[in-house]
Amino acid sequence: MIATLVLSYPKATRRIGAVIAVVLVAAMLYWMGVGGNWITTLFPSLAPGIAASPEITRALAAICFALLIAVNWKLLGLLPRTYQIGAVWAELFGLLLLFFYSFDLSFTFIAKKIGFLITQGVVTTLYISVISIFIATVIALIGAIAKLSKNGVIYGLASFYTSLFRGLPLLMQIYIIYLGLPQVGYVIGAIPAGILALSLCYGAYMTEIFRAGIESIPRGQSEGATALGLRPNHTMFLVVLPQAMRVIIPPTGNQFIAMLKDSSLVSVVGVWEIMYLARTMGQKEFRHIEMLITASMIYWLLSIGLEIVQARIEERFGRSLKR
Repeated sequence: MIATLVLSYPKATRRIGAVIAVVLVAAMLYWMGVGGNWITTLFPSLAPGIAASPEITRALAAICFALLIAVNWKLLGLLPRTYQIGAVWAELFGLLLLFFYSFDLSFTFIAKKIGFLITQGVVTTLYISVISIFIATVIALIGAIAKLSKNGVIYGLASFYTSLFRGLPLLMQIYIIYLGLPQVGYVIGAIPAGILALSLCYGAYMTEIFRAGIESIPRGQSEGATALGLRPNHTMFLVVLPQAMRVIIPPTGNQFIAMLKDSSLVSVVGVWEIMYLARTMGQKEFRHIEMLITASMIYWLLSIGLEIVQARIEERFGRSLKR
């Protein structure tokens, strides 16, 4: 019956849906405790009534914000898609800046410290992340091929590795490598320990991504390559992997972004990366929130850079589907 009404009266259904959406957004804003102090700023004569009935004021504020969101949504719908994306980014970024501005930040302090945070922290973070990403990719490729092997010993080694390093928290892995290896006579530095932990941890996750990507290629591709006289290793690297990269790249790019952010965990062993410097510099003048927000914005910018690179690589390997 509902489906019949929707098909028979599409315009009325859209209007009713819009009204329900506005009511739900207003209810959510009211539940979140949206304030109505701005109403007294715009209409000072309403101040006594607002003080006497705060609940009604909250409800009015929630309804006003819900209507503003609805109008904004309608106006954005009039723009072309490219402009819609830019407008949404601009609006949300403005709201984010407004949220940070409410913290009463000391921008002078941020400007004084951001130079060293970039030259020392960003360089160290990128150094650790790039090396870890390269090693993790090599480990993942070897692990994926091992998990596809029919040899029980090789499969057992690969499955135990992926189970162990996906099952242990990354922070615990860093501690075990940094503090545990010296117990057996091998002293390792903080940066090598962090790189090793990140590589082994994300190599285990990426092993399953590579394995799934390789298995997504039809067996006919391998059989055709064998019929042409290609050896198994040539078939894997010249036929299967290039096609599997289209499936592998999106989740692998997500893992790289996650690794970039998780590199902050190596700060627990004293590595001077972004998070370590943000905490130490903020402690000296009790400006923790300024440094933490600055570090967060730097991580975000680095993640955007990786997203752009990922999109370019996906576009390159997806060209065959557009022909």
